[in-house]
Amino acid sequence: MTNAQTEPTPEHTGPWRVVLVDDHGIFRAGVRHELEQASDKVEIVGEGEDVATSVKAILATVPDVVLLDVHLPGGGGAEVIKKVHATQPKVKFLALSVSDAAEDVIGVIRAGARGYVTKSISTDDLIDSIGRVATNDAVFSPRLAGFVLDAFSGSIDVASIDEDLDRLSQREREVMKLIARGYSYKEVAKELFISIKTVETHVSSVLRKLQLSNRYQLTKWATDRKLV
Repeated sequence: MTNAQTEPTPEHTGPWRVVLVDDHGIFRAGVRHELEQASDKVEIVGEGEDVATSVKAILATVPDVVLLDVHLPGGGGAEVIKKVHATQPKVKFLALSVSDAAEDVIGVIRAGARGYVTKSISTDDLIDSIGRVATNDAVFSPRLAGFVLDAFSGSIDVASIDEDLDRLSQREREVMKLIARGYSYKEVAKELFISIKTVETHVSSVLRKLQLSNRYQLTKWATDRKLV
């Protein structure tokens, strides 16, 4: 019988070091203010507004947790995770997004994020989530946890979601989701600041790429995949 003892894991001291990634400066400023005013448990050590600046900030600081928006210029949140994990695989990511669409949740989790919460989360819950992710826990908003369970159980065909969505441009995806939610062409145009004619063009393109005949089939397609 050996008397060898395992070295104890050193306890974390000081605040969790966080890099904040979002393409809206006002949002970053608001989150920084809320987190730093509400608690001494979090310290913002860097920020990023797109893939390039985010990767640079993360690699320069090697934080405990990255608060990561899903939609970013330059390739999106999943691309940030892949680039960082190529050289710093231990950096942990917590997605913080306005989107609760299944493909966004599954996409960043597959890329390597340890959690996903929406921007409606309270400051206290966000601070708690940062600590949990930093200590290797997984954190999801209640509704989003179902997407992840369904994906791993096979209830959602993740491969087919990726393959179908890859055919659509970012703008076509935006139009598709609004149409599937029951928006009229006029309402979509107003929401996305484009003309009704442009909406019609995008809808036609979406239907053709997904091999669907009308907006009712499109709604069923999106609902079945939990995209709306």
